[in-house]
Amino acid sequence: MKIICSLLFICFLFIDIDVYAQENKYELDANTSMLMTGKGKGQDGAINPFFGQDCFAIVKNTGDKKFSIRIENKGKLIKTIIILKGEKKKIKLLKGQELYLDTNESYKIKASIQFKEIKN
Repeated sequence: MKIICSLLFICFLFIDIDVYAQENKYELDANTSMLMTGKGKGQDGAINPFFGQDCFAIVKNTGDKKFSIRIENKGKLIKTIIILKGEKKKIKLLKGQELYLDTNESYKIKASIQFKEIKN
């Protein structure tokens, strides 16, 4: 019985890790903006398991063209970051900040986003 409980515990650990390491993949059309995270459940384009606290967003450009991400807080622009082809950036998102993907060009983009907890 102890062995079965131990194996179940290990399985649950891997399931939890997989949920937090879930990669959200997106394709956006030209001249599009999309809220990725910051408004809350049912409103965000990406599932952030750390919603309501500071975290890292790892944004990777999986397409052939550059795009930008925008960070806002209560409608106020905090920062704009360009992500080049094949580039991956780790961005610290503070509680209450919103992350947007922006395509201001005449082409589609592809991106993936992961979230990581900030450990003290």
